[in-house]
Amino acid sequence: MTAEVFDDRRNILGEGPLWHPRLERLFWFDIMGKRLFSRAGGDRQEWAFDRHVSAAGWVDDSTLLLATERDLISFDILTGASDVIVPLEADNPVTRSNDGRADPNGGFWIGTMGRMADAGAGTIYRYYRGEIRPLYDGITIPNAICFTPDGRQACFADTDKRLVWRVALDEDGWPRGEPEIYLDHRAAGINPDGAVIDADGCFVCAEWGGWRVGRYDRGGNLVEEFSVPVEQASCPALADGILYVTTARQGLPEDRIDAQPQAGMTFRIETGMTGQQEHQVIL
Repeated sequence: MTAEVFDDRRNILGEGPLWHPRLERLFWFDIMGKRLFSRAGGDRQEWAFDRHVSAAGWVDDSTLLLATERDLISFDILTGASDVIVPLEADNPVTRSNDGRADPNGGFWIGTMGRMADAGAGTIYRYYRGEIRPLYDGITIPNAICFTPDGRQACFADTDKRLVWRVALDEDGWPRGEPEIYLDHRAAGINPDGAVIDADGCFVCAEWGGWRVGRYDRGGNLVEEFSVPVEQASCPALADGILYVTTARQGLPEDRIDAQPQAGMTFRIETGMTGQQEHQVIL
């Protein structure tokens, strides 16, 4: 299970890979480069924005919901047209969007964070049926937003705290009760970044600074790890037995970038794991 380069465009901060189940195409972002990328086979696409973009959900065969530093927008990949759906901390210049994912009920969870990773500046929101509501605040680096196959639980992390929580969801997909700690990496020094939950219910998480993606069972035990040839794995996506991994070169000293010429590229690993189909966002 060797990691191979899927796309050699070197992102500053690659993030938010989304496998579109109808188009059979991978979308992902360079947050700091203000870019959305896409690839299917040899067909590569790229879109530039005037602000940071970080996460997406699919609406239909030509429309994505995108999280930007100040709003959620609908974006037409054929024409490049966009429309604002709801503001997202538009009046707060300190923050930008970060990790996000569509939920099983057609909603969309999105985290914000300080542009300088300001302590506790972030919040996780849920957009659902035209309304956006805050769920959890005081988060420094929100990540690992994902959902169990039965739709009854959500996971999320604060990379800065090295903790991953899970919380029960009601029938409409809203949190029910208090989150509980699922993974506590404080002693191990592991930094949980983006994550997905596979069809078996295992938590598959990119580990920033760890040169790998870890796979954990429902009890929080590490059952498998997938190495990547760069230090900063940022987020995974799963499709057809293939694990896609975005990476970053942001913050690496020059000598470490020289030692990792593939830092920022997007990788693929044939794992045989079955992923959940990414959920459709209902606007």
